[in-house]
Amino acid sequence: MPPSLMFDISKIDLTHVAFDREAIGKVNPQSYEMSQLDAIIWHDLDKLQCLGYKDLTEDEFWIRGHIPGRPIMPGVLMVEAAAQLSSFFMKQIYGLEGFIGFSGIEKTKFRDTVVPGKRMYLLSYISKLRSRQFSATVQGVVDGKIVFDTIVIGMKV
Repeated sequence: MPPSLMFDISKIDLTHVAFDREAIGKVNPQSYEMSQLDAIIWHDLDKLQCLGYKDLTEDEFWIRGHIPGRPIMPGVLMVEAAAQLSSFFMKQIYGLEGFIGFSGIEKTKFRDTVVPGKRMYLLSYISKLRSRQFSATVQGVVDGKIVFDTIVIGMKV
C-alpha cells in the first residue's frame, strides 16, 4: 500500500508561483536540459516543507530515446528534480550558504510512470538537518497519485 501524502496540498493555491524558473536558476546551478524544476509554489520554513513542480513537455531531451513510442520520464530525473527542489529550499528559503552537493539517496521507490503532458508536483520535507548535511524526504505526485518517493541527501561542499 502506497504511503499517504506528507502534507495536504488541497489547501494550497496550486496556481500561485512563489519562485519561477528564472528565480530557481539564480540559486540552482543546473541549467538547460538538466534543470528539472519549473516552480516553487509554497513553503513553510517552520515545518521545513515546500512544494514545487516540473511540467513535462513534448520537448524533453530524453523523449526520443526513453522509451521510443512510449516516452516515460527516467527515474533518475525524478530523483534529480527532488534534489533540486530540496537544494533550492535549503539555500533560498532556509539560508544555507555555499555550494550544496547531492551526496546520496535512500529508500527510493518508483510507483508509477510520468509522461509528457503531465505536471509532477514535488513535496519535500527536510527530515534531518545538521550543520553541513541534510536529508529531505520527497514525494512526486501526478494526478493526485504518488509516483515516487525518496530521501535525498545534500551536503554543503
